[in-house]
Amino acid sequence: MNPTSFSPPSMKPDVTLSLTIPSSNHSHSFKPEERGVKLIQLLLTCANHASSGDLHCADLCLNRISQLASVTGDSIQRLAARFATALAYRIIRRWPGLYKALGNSESKSMNIGWAHHANSMFSQSFPYMSLAYLIITQTLAQAMSWDRVIHIIDLGSCDTQLWVRLLQKFAQCPMGPPRVRITCVSSNKVMLEDLGITLVKEAKSLDMPFQYNPLNITLMDLTQDMLEVKPGEALAFVSILNLHVLLAQDDHVDTHFKVNNKNDIIKESKKMGEFLKMVHSMSPKLVLVVEQESNHNLTRLVDRFVEGLHYYSAIFDSIDTTFTIGELSDEERIRLEDMVGQEILNIVACEGLERVERHERIACWAIRFSWAGFKPVNLWVEAMEEAQQVIDSCGPYGYKLVTNRPGSMICWHDRPIYSISAWVI
Repeated sequence: MNPTSFSPPSMKPDVTLSLTIPSSNHSHSFKPEERGVKLIQLLLTCANHASSGDLHCADLCLNRISQLASVTGDSIQRLAARFATALAYRIIRRWPGLYKALGNSESKSMNIGWAHHANSMFSQSFPYMSLAYLIITQTLAQAMSWDRVIHIIDLGSCDTQLWVRLLQKFAQCPMGPPRVRITCVSSNKVMLEDLGITLVKEAKSLDMPFQYNPLNITLMDLTQDMLEVKPGEALAFVSILNLHVLLAQDDHVDTHFKVNNKNDIIKESKKMGEFLKMVHSMSPKLVLVVEQESNHNLTRLVDRFVEGLHYYSAIFDSIDTTFTIGELSDEERIRLEDMVGQEILNIVACEGLERVERHERIACWAIRFSWAGFKPVNLWVEAMEEAQQVIDSCGPYGYKLVTNRPGSMICWHDRPIYSISAWVI
């Protein structure tokens, strides 16, 4: 990467959003800025129609969007294509037979393998997860540097990049390698098996006493007994982009367009409350959480649709920049955007227990953790300094690291993308 060969992209101007349907025009008759405004207007209008049940008008909007959007166009065109697909699926869900037939077009094993590959590509192509992993491993290594028996519980990441680095850090402890046990919770059996093989091999090379405990279940089904926490263990929990699934609840009855619960920014979640109290009862030394820094857990479709447009616009911009400087092929970019598109699809098309991508901002997580008896703690200073060096090495492309208690934000320009926070009892 040559930092001098590329200047950071300019930020998009603020757009006054209109809910009226623009007159029909073909893509080639618009300048890129005008086309972007038209697409946003059409998407918001379509979201309103889909939410209120006016399927005819929603279909008209989707037809017009299809003339302007493209999965191979500029970032706004590609973003619009993903949100339009999500709206189309939301409409199709009104006919369960049709929806299920479309949903069964690929095998489950193919979807799992595809997701694993796309997640790995995302971690390798962008500094977001690398920064999060660096901060987590440094913070854990410092907090547990004098502990001789360590138990880390991974709540769903199963990423070898994170855990290999942590084992290497533990191997450098002042008193030599401690006895380490890593428990990983995931419904993806293939990822669990691959992680186990890699970690056992790495621990052996480090001459480290090691035990791997895979739990092939969903986070929803996890119980305290399954974790087999033993007396004397220094315990820590790590959740990477997964804790929000516990916020899923049967709230379908409140999702109609006419319901406008502006006071539901912090919606009580029985499952989340019980889970965090269970974690608290095990007296962990540290709980580390990485989450999407956006509020996609709003009741009204239109509210979370607007929030999603702003958030994923920044994601697509960062993908666009990486593609422009030649670090992604066309195929890789499309595959990454397919992965992001699955999040958008769940946020827009699903309701109730099926809507699991219920991201919340760190301010909301701070309240939830405080309800369960946790307090925020600063991330390790040296980890933050090293993370900033990684940011600087990426060049002037728009990545930022912002520290603001109760956590830190990894940003694209001025838009926070992921939050990292640490909690103690």
